[in-house]
This record gives sequence, structure tokens and C-alpha cells, in this order.
Amino acid sequence: MNVAVIDEPVRTRPRRGTVVRTLAVGLPAVLILLAAVAPTLLTSRSPLESNPRAVLLPPSWEHPFGTDQIGRDQLARVVHGAQYSLSIGVGAILLAAIVGVLIGTLSGLAPRVVDEAVTRFLDVVNAFPEVLLALVVIAVVGPGPVNVLVAIGVASIPRFARVVRAQVFVLRHSGWVEVATTQGLSYPRRVFKHIVPNVLGPVVVLGTIGTGTAMIAAAGLSFLRLGPQPPIPEWGAMLSESRDYVQLGWWLAVFPGLAILTTVAVVTLIGRRAQRRFEGRLP
Repeated sequence: MNVAVIDEPVRTRPRRGTVVRTLAVGLPAVLILLAAVAPTLLTSRSPLESNPRAVLLPPSWEHPFGTDQIGRDQLARVVHGAQYSLSIGVGAILLAAIVGVLIGTLSGLAPRVVDEAVTRFLDVVNAFPEVLLALVVIAVVGPGPVNVLVAIGVASIPRFARVVRAQVFVLRHSGWVEVATTQGLSYPRRVFKHIVPNVLGPVVVLGTIGTGTAMIAAAGLSFLRLGPQPPIPEWGAMLSESRDYVQLGWWLAVFPGLAILTTVAVVTLIGRRAQRRFEGRLP
């Protein structure tokens, strides 16, 4: 007697290493997002309230991150500082992405002479470090959180423009664009239907990875006291304030530094994973 054998689908379990990596990235990402969006869910203390009786207290149950030189709770300042550091980094990358996509698209579609001129200009600008360009912009417009955002965004524009220009140059000669041309599709529709949507993937990946770089640049400029000014609890500004009290309170520099390190690492790992998925190296 023949017995029909029905093949059951093989159930694959996620590997333990994958689960651990997901938790190692996902949990800090959720905490950072909560700190930026709803900091009162993580701490009920005010980041600006000082207590002269609780000056430079080491970490304890009452103050897990200790207190600073005027008695402010460091945990509250680190948590509330996430919204300032993230907003500067994300805002700068959004500015750079929007302007970079515009310049890169126009350069890739422009005649050869215009494209060569734009490309040479981007090469010259890209030869300078982004932090140096940001310092030049701040020297012109002055310090402040908004000016730091604009400075870092302007310095990051060439990175996006070069990637978009290369993508547009390849796409404009691709098969489906030529087919759309033979079908009588108008030039603007070809650009916005077949070219622009296909350059957004690399832009999103580059923007995710670039957010970490922008946050480091913002923290560096704030450390030089060119960004948000005290008493704003921005992580780079907190590191700058802690320089005079390192021997009295090590926690003043350690916890803001760990916040920057953790956030940049999480954002970069998410960007790298998005890059591998976009390139087809992940299922």
C-alpha cells in the first residue's frame, strides 16, 4: 500500500546570536527614542532644577548618575539631553539629504559641461573635513543650536550629492527609462517616476549612517562651546562643563560620553543593517 507523504514546511528558528544582536540594538534604540520623545517616562526630575545641598554627589539609588556642580540630577540631564543631541543630528542630515538630492539630481540630468562643473566643485568641498567646514559656517553665522544644525548639514551636502549624482547618471541610461522614453512618457514624469524613487534607497541608508557622524560632530562643536549654551542639557555641552570637575566627579563626563557612544553605535548598526538589506545581503 502506498502511503502519501506530505512534506511539512520546515520551521526555522532564529539563531541565538541573531536574537542577542537584535536585543542588544533594539533595547537601547527604544530607550533612546523614549528619552528623545517622552523623557518624563524615564525620569520625573527636572534637568534644570538645582539643589545646593546635593552638589557633586556620586551615583546612588536616589541619583543613579550622581549630581553636578550645582546639584542638578545627572540622570535627568542625560535623558533630557537626548532630544537636543538627536534633533541636531537628525535635522542636519535631513537638511543635507534634501539639498544633496536636489543638487545630485540636477547634476546627473544636466548637460555634460554643467555636470562637470558641479562635480569638480563637490570634489573641492569634499576635500575638506566636515567639522572644518562646519567651523567655517559657524564663524560666519555665529554659535547656537540652530546654527550648528545648519553648519553640519551644509558640510554634509557633498556626501549626498555625489551619491545621488552617480545613481541618477546610471538610471538615466537604464533600460526602463529608455522604454519609458519610447512610450512617449514626458521628461518630468520619467524623472519623478523612474529616477527619483530609485535614488531614495541609498539616500535613506546614507542618512541613517550619517546621523551618527552628525551627532559626533555636533557633540564636538558643543564641547568647544559653539553649540547649545548652558544650562541646556546637550551631551556635548555637558562634557564641556565637566572639564573643570573631572577630578571631583568622574560621573560628570562618563555618563554623557556613554550616551553619545551608545547612540552613535546603535544608529550606525541600524544603518549598516539597512545597507546590507538594500544590497541584498540579508533576507
